[in-house]
Amino acid sequence: MSPVKVISQQPPGGRCTLYTRYADAIAETLGWSHRIVHDECRDAHGDGFPSLWIRDIAIQPDDGVILSPDDICTFLRQQGEPEKRIDTLRIRLRVILDDFLENWNPGT
Repeated sequence: MSPVKVISQQPPGGRCTLYTRYADAIAETLGWSHRIVHDECRDAHGDGFPSLWIRDIAIQPDDGVILSPDDICTFLRQQGEPEKRIDTLRIRLRVILDDFLENWNPGT
């Protein structure tokens, strides 16, 4: 089983796309595999979409709405990932979130 999983709707919406980009960056930075699971369930941040899972745990957003780079990095720190790898990942995730926020159009 992949250590990183995104549960997404099909076709993916805003957060599903963001979380998939996060998963790509996590996998590339930490050398892990990842997978996308398409689901009909709409239990956000749990068994449905959109959600980002690491090691079979759905990461919960601190603001209750959308995962931030800090949410992911805090989780990884609690899992014992080395700080240097987390710092590198945080930079990549911040670029992804900034791009998402700058270009996101809720009408599409």
